[in-house]
Amino acid sequence: MKSGLPLLLAALSCAVASAQTELPDSIAAQELGEIVIEAPKVIHRADMDVYHPSQSATDNAKNGVQLLANLMIPSLSVNDALGTITSAGAAVQVRINGRVATVEQVRNLLPETIKRVEWIENPGLRYNGATTVLNFIVTNPTVGGAVMGNVMQAVNDAFGNYNASVKLNSGRSQIEVGAYYKLTQNLKVYRTFEETFRKPDGETFTRRETPQGGHLDNSYGQFWASYNYIKSDTTILVVEARGMHEPSSKNVYHGLVTASTSPDDFLLTESDGSKGTRPTLSAYLEQHLTANQILVVDFKGQYYDGRTYSDYVEQRPGAFDLLTDVHTDIRDRNQLYAIEADYIKNWSKSRLTAGASYTANRNRSTYENLGGEVFHQRQDKVYFFAEYFQRLNRFTFTAGLGAQYTDFLFRETDLGNSSWNIRPQAALSYRLNDAHQFRLNFESWQSTPSLAETNPTPQQIDGFQWRVGNANIKTATSYMLTLRYNFRLPRVYAQFGVRAFSSPDAITPLLFWEGDNLVTTYENSRGLQNLSFFLSPQIEVIPGWLDLSGYVQWRAERMRGTGYNLTSNAWSGYGVVQLRHWGFTLAAQYIRSQRDLWGEQISWGENLSHVDLTYNVKHWNFSLGCIMPFGKYEKGSKSLSQYNRNIKHVRSDMRLFYLAVNFNFQWGRQKNKANKLINVGGDADSSKAGGR
Repeated sequence: MKSGLPLLLAALSCAVASAQTELPDSIAAQELGEIVIEAPKVIHRADMDVYHPSQSATDNAKNGVQLLANLMIPSLSVNDALGTITSAGAAVQVRINGRVATVEQVRNLLPETIKRVEWIENPGLRYNGATTVLNFIVTNPTVGGAVMGNVMQAVNDAFGNYNASVKLNSGRSQIEVGAYYKLTQNLKVYRTFEETFRKPDGETFTRRETPQGGHLDNSYGQFWASYNYIKSDTTILVVEARGMHEPSSKNVYHGLVTASTSPDDFLLTESDGSKGTRPTLSAYLEQHLTANQILVVDFKGQYYDGRTYSDYVEQRPGAFDLLTDVHTDIRDRNQLYAIEADYIKNWSKSRLTAGASYTANRNRSTYENLGGEVFHQRQDKVYFFAEYFQRLNRFTFTAGLGAQYTDFLFRETDLGNSSWNIRPQAALSYRLNDAHQFRLNFESWQSTPSLAETNPTPQQIDGFQWRVGNANIKTATSYMLTLRYNFRLPRVYAQFGVRAFSSPDAITPLLFWEGDNLVTTYENSRGLQNLSFFLSPQIEVIPGWLDLSGYVQWRAERMRGTGYNLTSNAWSGYGVVQLRHWGFTLAAQYIRSQRDLWGEQISWGENLSHVDLTYNVKHWNFSLGCIMPFGKYEKGSKSLSQYNRNIKHVRSDMRLFYLAVNFNFQWGRQKNKANKLINVGGDADSSKAGGR
């Protein structure tokens, strides 16, 4: 989803499932015999934490997201009502049997079929830059079918989500169809905005925006249909068609502006949004060879037809003439093609994984506000990697190396860039005893410039501010070193960690004056570095009844770019309490979002509170709850630029009460979707219109 309220809430992924990931029952499992630290709730392996759902967690859930929430994994924020799964404020890559999936697909998992959940905080090269990975391992019984769904509707606002799916099995084949719709319409929000501009000659002027109302829309629907063929121990074939339609995603803010350059106040209306359709076709083939070898090929094709737009209008109160009228309207017809091939070889105490992928983006953007001028961009990415895993008594080692080539070009201007980037990775794990484990991980990944960051076409933001891409920026590389200490005490399972991050050539915005216009472009900066300390405990207050889970982090950052050197530090966190008894589950959570320094701006996401009461009976699950029962919703940003210092708050006074019903009906034995050991990633690009 686009940025906005959490209510409104993958990069290229070349992932090969761990040899520890179980294949379907019809495929012989290949699992490394490594030493583990066993505890009632979690098993700490060398490269992941494994959670086995308890009978209580399964009985009190009717879909996969509810089961995940019942596991109360520390550092993982799960909200079934909002359809979000995040960690430390960042999106989590979700997988089902190693195959990249969506939250909606997780919601369609039957809790009874989820054998375990793998929480991977240090993904290897096979995950191609994913920050964290959550992998659901599901069993694969023989034949039967299932119908499941959920309806969640707010009682005082146009907000809700509706989901349904059907699975039919026959012999080696399975057909699944499903649909999901998210309704978010006319939710009331307002914005405060204060900014001070400074020109190179020292002249300054200010603008202060007093809120006069606003609203946001973010409705969209998804549909999917898939066919799976499984021949035992030999072949898996998956063909899937998926479509997403976004009728309108819009943010609208009204304000009364006091400006030092104007003797009179004026009314401001600022809006931005998008709409479009994104059909996708994918095909997957997995072939098992002799001597514990597997060859996997995955293909994905996607088309995006949509538009992004923005409006900025200034007007005197009671007047018909407009002081400023800026309109941007970009129509995209963009394509993505991606293919990946991987080879996996397993031994008793080691594993070799090697692979290659190719991703092609072909973008065609029509600027309707510029008389229909058309721009074409071509972007190609090639990625190779090899990774080796070895266990030696209490130690486990992983080492690998990846290489990525990126090339992009704008046809009309003949502007573009290309680069080779190396991606080293290593991990070391040591088990002291059954209650203590240490993990040290070094990771690296690349961030390629987006279409909006590279498109050199100027876009007007307001009366004197402009945005223009930079076709000369290069792919940026990031490095991260993390030390984690997992420990167990009576009724306590916890992790303490220290993380150091560096992105020496991060792609960030750059502001400069060109005459009387303030222009925002992009550069490869002089780098971002940060240091974090974090603690994530899970506490059984009353075993089987009352649990607490949470995550707290303190982070210090330094950002350097052209003409600036900035620092910041802040704490963030997440906490949830869950009480279960007599079929009822009462849960309450609070999230303080992470503060991020990027370029000359500090931004923070949604601060959120949520209370939910659920009752389970047979095939049904009934819930009532409130989003933001206490406190006020707020997110925002603060610019520290010498040319534009500003602070923006987006707030809402809502108390969103809702009712929800979940159900699942099964017959025969369930046969879940075929596993994917890899999943080629990427999405067709989309443009970005103006907006402050």
